Amino acid sequence: MLSNLRTFAVGHKKITCLHINNIYCSRITSSLKRIKTHVPLGRSYSSLPGLIGNDIKSLHSVISPPVAKIRNIGIMAHIDAGKTTTTERILYYSGYTRSLGDVDDGDTVTDFMAQERERGITIQSAAVTFDWKGYRVNLIDTPGHVDFTLEVERCLRVLDGAVAVFDASAGVEAQTLTVWRQADKHQIPRICFLNKMDKTGASFNYAVESIREKLKAKPLLLQLPIGEAKNFKGVVDVVSKEKLLWNSNSEDGKDFERKSLLEMSDPELLKEATEARSALIEQLQTAIHRVTLARTAVPVLCGSALKNKGVQPLLDAITMYLPSPEERSYEFLQWYKGDLCALAFKVLHDKQRGPLVFVRIYSGVMKPQSAIHNINGNCTERISRLLLPFADQHVEIPSLTAGNIALTVGLKHTATGDTIVSSKSSALAAARRAGREGEKKHKRNSEEERLLLAGVEIPEPVFFCTIEPPSVAKQPDLDHALKCLQREDPSLKVKLDPDSGQTVLCGMGELHIEIIHDRIKREYGLETYLGPLQVAYRETILNPVRATDTLDRTLGDRRHLVTVELEVKPMETSSVMPVIEYAESVSEDILKGSREAIENGIHSACLQGPLLGSPIQDVAITLHSLIIHPGTSSTMISACVSRCIQKALKKADKQVLEPLMNLEVTVTRDYLSPVLADLAQRRGHIQEIQSRQDNRVVIGFVPLAEMMGYSTVLRTVTSGSATFALELSNYQAMNPQDQSALLNRRSGLT
Repeated sequence: MLSNLRTFAVGHKKITCLHINNIYCSRITSSLKRIKTHVPLGRSYSSLPGLIGNDIKSLHSVISPPVAKIRNIGIMAHIDAGKTTTTERILYYSGYTRSLGDVDDGDTVTDFMAQERERGITIQSAAVTFDWKGYRVNLIDTPGHVDFTLEVERCLRVLDGAVAVFDASAGVEAQTLTVWRQADKHQIPRICFLNKMDKTGASFNYAVESIREKLKAKPLLLQLPIGEAKNFKGVVDVVSKEKLLWNSNSEDGKDFERKSLLEMSDPELLKEATEARSALIEQLQTAIHRVTLARTAVPVLCGSALKNKGVQPLLDAITMYLPSPEERSYEFLQWYKGDLCALAFKVLHDKQRGPLVFVRIYSGVMKPQSAIHNINGNCTERISRLLLPFADQHVEIPSLTAGNIALTVGLKHTATGDTIVSSKSSALAAARRAGREGEKKHKRNSEEERLLLAGVEIPEPVFFCTIEPPSVAKQPDLDHALKCLQREDPSLKVKLDPDSGQTVLCGMGELHIEIIHDRIKREYGLETYLGPLQVAYRETILNPVRATDTLDRTLGDRRHLVTVELEVKPMETSSVMPVIEYAESVSEDILKGSREAIENGIHSACLQGPLLGSPIQDVAITLHSLIIHPGTSSTMISACVSRCIQKALKKADKQVLEPLMNLEVTVTRDYLSPVLADLAQRRGHIQEIQSRQDNRVVIGFVPLAEMMGYSTVLRTVTSGSATFALELSNYQAMNPQDQSALLNRRSGLT
């Protein structure tokens, strides 16, 4: 029995504490009535997790449902496809909210950051736990904006299935492709929801065809729409040959009826449904579940979340067709034999309780007041509290089992991507079970690394700018704020400019840096000043060069003497990190004690190129000779290697590389010409122009440096009717004229 069930709000004081001794629905309902006025943002919640309507369940089923009844799913899509609205309807119909939240009104549950409510977009992935028809659903609403792709990436790792939401009038869009590829990478089964069927220009057939053509997926049509655009009334269930009609007089979409399709009243619908059903006849529910798990096909449903149509069948499809945690195979689970193994996939900072860490539990049981071992950080920490997440509402629980997503309080050093086990001995025991028993100690460490769960691939930032506190006295406060924000968001990089001593922010886009700046002001009370936004260029070389350098320095009574000879040459394949090679003339004995120092020196030298001070990429470095005087420190070896590489880079022919972006602009036919003319001035290269209903979609490449403030210009040129999406493609060499102009601007000559 749960004796202390508490509800919390992130960033707020504790709301209430309910002591439950007897499980009666009436007592819980009356308790909730008492706390309703204290819920932040004026939202009211109908019940505690697992107690929906008049359902009375054991507290054990509320806290630890059977693993077969758990669904860990994500909602993913292109920006503005209706992800958050769909989530709001799901929460309403599952009984968690009593009012329908609206993105435009800024009162949605999952968009709880001030910046999200103001902009009407999702920035951070909010985790929500609710029950539907006996199933426990852990749902994550992810961002669609390209600047926050990492938020999607780190959450997809811990999901077992996903719902891909599409705008039925647009079909597959730019960011849809990105998140679909991410889901492919993590082998996540999906179902598709064609949203906005009520929107002008909505086309079920067009959207389905775009899934087939652009995503190379096989759509399984489980539903057909009854009408489109303003005539959209409901859906036909192809499996049961029933039509679901929503009551037009119902304000919240709860009232709908199922009617069998009859030849007399619905001859055309019956014919279409029969044809679609014949294609599904061998793939009914069990088979649909199987092919969805195998990712050989994707079930397709449709509706309009905003008009409250089609969401309940979507919830049914989630529980029927997406996998439970036990249906997903993870090789490492057999090594832990039921011991705790979990992955920290997100960190938030709360002013009262410190870091809040979201974890996915893969095996074992997690309990508060228990010690855990962090394999990545090689440290032991203690969990003080364990919470079930409900966006910015949290319910404290006494334990949680495998397959669930939990929120922990008390982990001070755990960061995004860390693997958590019950103890260090548990990790080593798992390593032995993996067949590494009897190996040498350093091999065992390498096996422990094998036990790490898949980490997040953090993309390199493309924008940077300086950030300054209002006064020197506030610099420590700024450093603390940036440290907290970096733990939450690994795609945010912070570095110190060695020349000016200024703090430099590096981010994924203009919006990303703008949001960080705003959060520092709102959450940490600091009025910071941002320098002009600059593009993160790279540098490389065009020809191989050799260099030799000697460092001879006496410190105290100790002489440090190193002589290095190396070659730096360009690579044909792209590589962010330098490729390090050693000539046969360099003895293994010398390398044994100095390899780490050499490589530290190489990486240090490649951080700043000779032209712009930008990182060096696409180079291979070969060490030909290394002579070290006995007693020379590793620091001196690194310094000599670094200086030698910088000497070589200065001698070489140098090239600036600029970030090239994939661009997709959706524009009406009337404004196509001015959009193309503007892109031509921005050094844009148009690949193709597609037709999408009455719109035109311009697809091409454009240098990031030319896209500063593009959203404002596009809005002006098209009277606010066009939209665009940008995504990093690669780094390409600048032509000599543009490179010369850039260097002159940086040196102040122009």
